[in-house]
Amino acid sequence: MQSGWWVHDLYESSPVLLASWVFWVLLSIMLHELAHGWAAIWQGDNTPRDLDRMNLNPLTHMGPTSLIFFALIGFAWGMMPVDPTRFRWGRGGEAAVAFAGPLMNIVLALISLTALGIWLARGPVDTQIYDNLQIFLYAGGWLNFFLAAFNLLPVPPLDGSRILAGLSRPAREIIESPPVMQFGWMAIFALSMLGFFAPIERFCRLISIEYAQRVAMIFGA
Repeated sequence: MQSGWWVHDLYESSPVLLASWVFWVLLSIMLHELAHGWAAIWQGDNTPRDLDRMNLNPLTHMGPTSLIFFALIGFAWGMMPVDPTRFRWGRGGEAAVAFAGPLMNIVLALISLTALGIWLARGPVDTQIYDNLQIFLYAGGWLNFFLAAFNLLPVPPLDGSRILAGLSRPAREIIESPPVMQFGWMAIFALSMLGFFAPIERFCRLISIEYAQRVAMIFGA
């Protein structure tokens, strides 16, 4: 019976899936933000280190509000403070630092799905651990592909808007205008309510399955 609280409902469906979801959301957001921090430091900005943000504490990267939202509705976000005025490449550096987060998610997806493909080919079939690890690795794969695609949308405050602003002066003027900056999250919420992200999620699931199956074919040959 559905309770309306995602934790209860997901646990009733699959405790392994719930544990996998919590693990991957927390890890993926932390590493996404750390990637921004590493890229900023590489660009000459030590703000992430100066503010003691280069660690694996979820509270550091997500904050209490994000963690509360995650507990309530399964949605969370993170933030890494940087100072673009210190970047060696100027606006190009801003684009590079912004892209580092989604790139980390793509890397995590590929690692998880490569491991899934190998497990499908070589793991002990018809065992509980075989099924559970499939769930865990698949969740990490499609979720990180989705996080990369979501963050690359050119809507403030998502990374895609910072990439576009770093590469195009006209786009920067539009993105940094007060109305656009102010209503970015409202646009994201509206798109979510209209089902805009559902096809993106389905596509991420499909390419995750396709990639894992191809890896399994290679290692199962």
